[in-house]
Amino acid sequence: MSTAGMFKKCNHCNKEWPNRDDFLADDSLSLIGYQPNFVVLSKGLFLFNHQCGNTLSLSVDKFSDLYQGPVFTSSHANSSECLGYCLHKNDLRPCPAECECSYVRHILSVLSKQ
Repeated sequence: MSTAGMFKKCNHCNKEWPNRDDFLADDSLSLIGYQPNFVVLSKGLFLFNHQCGNTLSLSVDKFSDLYQGPVFTSSHANSSECLGYCLHKNDLRPCPAECECSYVRHILSVLSKQ
């Protein structure tokens, strides 16, 4: 079966989500983390556990429209302004720094409330 046009399919139990709204509304999923890609931020991965025991990953760009605020262009990683949240996969807190990564941290907070 083709998965073209499908939002996500679990490769363990074959559960399918035809669109993002169905995916986010599914109580059998829980957001568990974020793996950054510091070279191309939109290619970082949000991690979700599915009730079947599988972990699903989806790139940041699949959720970018959930953030409507400013996107900063400079990184504060490894500076005194950096709280290091992005370095800990399971840390879902938003970051107050005006850093290029802060929009991703905001999306995490939106997703964790779904």
